Order: sequence, then C-alpha cells, then structure tokens
Amino acid sequence: MNIDDILDVAKIIPVLEVSSLEKATPLAKALARGGMQVVEVTLRTPCALEVVAAMRSAAPELIVGVGTICKPSDVVAAIDAGAAFLVSPGASETLLGELAASGAPSMPGVATASESIAAFEAGFKAQKFFPAELAGGVSYLKALAGPLPDVRFCPTGGVSAARALDYLALPNVACVGGSWVATKQLIAESAWVVIEDNARTAVDLQSASRFSGRPQ
Repeated sequence: MNIDDILDVAKIIPVLEVSSLEKATPLAKALARGGMQVVEVTLRTPCALEVVAAMRSAAPELIVGVGTICKPSDVVAAIDAGAAFLVSPGASETLLGELAASGAPSMPGVATASESIAAFEAGFKAQKFFPAELAGGVSYLKALAGPLPDVRFCPTGGVSAARALDYLALPNVACVGGSWVATKQLIAESAWVVIEDNARTAVDLQSASRFSGRPQ
C-alpha cells in the first residue's frame, strides 16, 4: 500500500497523542467502531511506539501511522514498531532523504511553497500542510493549487470539524488531520463513547465531502 492508497481510504485522519499504553486498546476499538480507517499516533509521548503496536493488535482493520517524525532515528523506530505510514511536521534535506530511503509511505510536513517544491523534488507528491490554520489555511492552499498542481496536501493543525469540509472542497486536498476526533483530554478521561461518536461524525463529514457536490 502506497501513500496515495492510504489517503484515498479516509478523508479525515485522527491525530492522536496517547500518554498511557493502557488507553491504546479501548481507543483503537472506539475509533474502529465509529468507522475510522486511518489514524496517526504522534511521537509526543514515551509510550507512543508501544501504542502503535497495541492499537494494531486491538483493531487490525485500522491503518496506523506514526507522526511527529523529526529525525532519521524516528523513521527507523516507527517502521520497527509497525507504522503503516510516516508523517513529519517539517522536513530537512536529511529527513527527506531518510524518508525516501526507507521506502515507507510518507508525508513530509511543509508550510510554504518553497518547502513544498523541495519535498516534491525529493519524490513526495503527498505532503502534510502544517500548521494549517496558522500557515494560511484554506486560502493559502487554494493559492498553491495553480503553481503546484501535482501536490496533494493533508492540512493538519487547528483543523476543526467545522472547518474540515472547507479544506476537503479544495482539489489539492486529499484529506485532513484533526485532533478533535480524539483529543488528548478525551483519551485521558477514557471518554470512549464520545470518541466513538466523534469518529461517526468524521465519517459523516467524509461522506458529505464526497456526495454534497463539493469538488474533490
């Protein structure tokens, strides 16, 4: 499965920060029950890599990727943990090279046209636009569509349920990443019913983006 295959599976990807390994199994099951197919576990906690393995075991139907890839050693560790894809918040020349050499489906992070061109030249047509809202949001991505027609973006950072459809209406947006589906607080509180409901809302938004007449 390549990165395009993964992005075609889901239009909304929950971005997860999990501080306790014991939360991994019920979290995975709640997201899966809600209809989520693709999730991103961020490397922001000491147990993140163990969480990846636990989520994959608890809900094999989930495609579990790893985010906050910031250095070459993160690439190796994430792949060893079973990550289905890799996501970085930004990308140096060294990190782009490591991602490319790994052969793993990857989305390097960009925030400017120059960074996007550099990532494209390194072989990455799918890119994370981060932090989306602070970096210019919908209007900025709309402006990039003309000069960079071959790049597919996954805007992440400040993207709410209310804003998701605005991003998904853009022809150069493949999907959006959002922490609102399962926030750090909801996970810490074991609010699995709420998370499941949020997942269902995300699935409904995905359907709306495909069938409401909005361009894809």
